[in-house]
Amino acid sequence: MEWLLTINAGQRAGTVQDDHLKKVTVDTTVMEKNIAHPTDARLYETARHNLVGPAREAGLRLRQNYNCLGPRLCGQVGRFAHARQFKRMRKALRRLKGYTGRVLRDIEQQMVKVVEGPVESLLQDLMELVNRLLAQKPKDRKKLHSLHEPAVDCISKGKAHKRYEFGTKVSVATTTSGGFVVGMRALPGNPYDGHTLHEALEQVEILTDRRPDMAFVDRGYRGHGVETVKVFISGARRGVTRTIAKLLRRRSAIEPMIGHMKNDGRLTRCPLKGTTGPSRACKHALPGNGRPLRGPLRLRPQYPHDSEAPKGVSVLVRLANRPWQTVQADRPGPQENGNRCLKALCKANLLRRD
Repeated sequence: MEWLLTINAGQRAGTVQDDHLKKVTVDTTVMEKNIAHPTDARLYETARHNLVGPAREAGLRLRQNYNCLGPRLCGQVGRFAHARQFKRMRKALRRLKGYTGRVLRDIEQQMVKVVEGPVESLLQDLMELVNRLLAQKPKDRKKLHSLHEPAVDCISKGKAHKRYEFGTKVSVATTTSGGFVVGMRALPGNPYDGHTLHEALEQVEILTDRRPDMAFVDRGYRGHGVETVKVFISGARRGVTRTIAKLLRRRSAIEPMIGHMKNDGRLTRCPLKGTTGPSRACKHALPGNGRPLRGPLRLRPQYPHDSEAPKGVSVLVRLANRPWQTVQADRPGPQENGNRCLKALCKANLLRRD
């Protein structure tokens, strides 16, 4: 799916020039997974509930399933925390954890009665996750934050309004002049930003058929170790000319680009499961596809007929003028059209490499 980020469409439409590809800006953001905010009480109660259902399907007779006491106690934990009664909250958490542990041990003792099949494999996977949940400590690394998304990472970007984000880190590369997206890739495991720069620049080189001369990054990329490209870090003083200082000030222009992709391109939350396959290729790359297409599509009001548009833009105008690709009449706009034209542009071979 990353081949959809090819800049062929932008070059034909004239929205990106070859000189712009010499200088790129690289930054990272977080694409959150579609999970609830992980709290101990919610995780314990969800684990108990997920164990009781498959155990009933397998024909196991549990001594007690805590279907009444569990949800009630989970709500009490939140009320105790809100009232700042932390001693009562910790006591309720210990009881709730005990409920989950009792159900887990009861199922483990009766696993010999379960017939091999999908229910048996589901129970095995659930018991492995619940054992991991019950054994983890508050300050452990690689904690379990969700039972249906075990690979979710806890990432702190230093935001005042959102201290922690739970999802996958995404690397974004744009041209310094024009802000054309030339690279986007998911980075599972919450790696250090400096260790991801080589991979991001390598993707840019593959998609643009040329290696950038300069890369501008923030201070989180210190210690990157890239020697093939001149990397300039924000706030540097040594070897910075007036031209480089001007380009470094331009580096912050990638921040609103990421914000637009989050708000308009659905980069805010990923509903796909896992960190490989469609979740990594499609959901993290498609917001980068829609963003460059909005530049050519802004020319649509100037060229109501595709015959009047310049070469390269005529295909975009023709696709945007089709009724089945446009949005409702009360909400027209290039942003929506850009997202809806992705499928048609792929069919027209406009986003594929020559």
